[in-house]
Amino acid sequence: MRKPLIAANWKMYKTPAESIAFIDDFLPLVANQQKTEIVLCPPMICLGASIAATKGTQVHIGAQTMDWHDNGAYTGETSPVMLNAIGATHVLIGHSERRQYFNETDETVNHKLKAALAHKLVPIVCVGEHKAERESGHTNDVLKQQLTVGLQGIDPAAAAPLVIAYEPVWAIGTGLTATPQIAEDAHQFIRSQIAEILSPAIAASTRILYGGSVKPDNAASLCCLANIDGALVGGASLDPTSFAQIVANSSL
Repeated sequence: MRKPLIAANWKMYKTPAESIAFIDDFLPLVANQQKTEIVLCPPMICLGASIAATKGTQVHIGAQTMDWHDNGAYTGETSPVMLNAIGATHVLIGHSERRQYFNETDETVNHKLKAALAHKLVPIVCVGEHKAERESGHTNDVLKQQLTVGLQGIDPAAAAPLVIAYEPVWAIGTGLTATPQIAEDAHQFIRSQIAEILSPAIAASTRILYGGSVKPDNAASLCCLANIDGALVGGASLDPTSFAQIVANSSL
């Protein structure tokens, strides 16, 4: 059985004090949620405060990105060694905004994925198509390319922690959401590609999240589908009540 995972991507919002205030309000709301893995991905500056505030709880803290080198002259970057040292457990890799604004590629996603697995971090690898690519019928081509390069050279024996997040770029921050059938079809195709690239066993056990304007009122209809194992939540994760409701509705 694949344990559902609901991850919050706070993007460039919240100070350390605001992160602690969120967590103080959020934890009582999910105190009885044992069926779902919950991950908060705050800005890098908030990681330490968030890890301290969630210590001893079932809520995990992840980074929104990382470099793939252990150390070096890479000004402004954060390494997997550093994330391990402060107690982060997860990391987002290849989010569409990182690809769009910071020139991340399928090749850099591959480097980061290998580093995350080597350092025992749970990688949440983001893939997804733009509106023009969907409208021209190239969704599967885009996903195939992203997964083929992103997963290249990954040892199936070490791939068990892998999580994929399908985020149709046209549905991020736009208010648009893929219909449950569109999302399920994409997730099913992603699972088939993981089977080809890694193995059918890894494909069967890999959690695939949906990310694209997930809100409390659509979480249940999306997360109940056979190939959707949770959600990567953006704007709706900034409010503790809203995010707690998504966690609850995703396990209905």
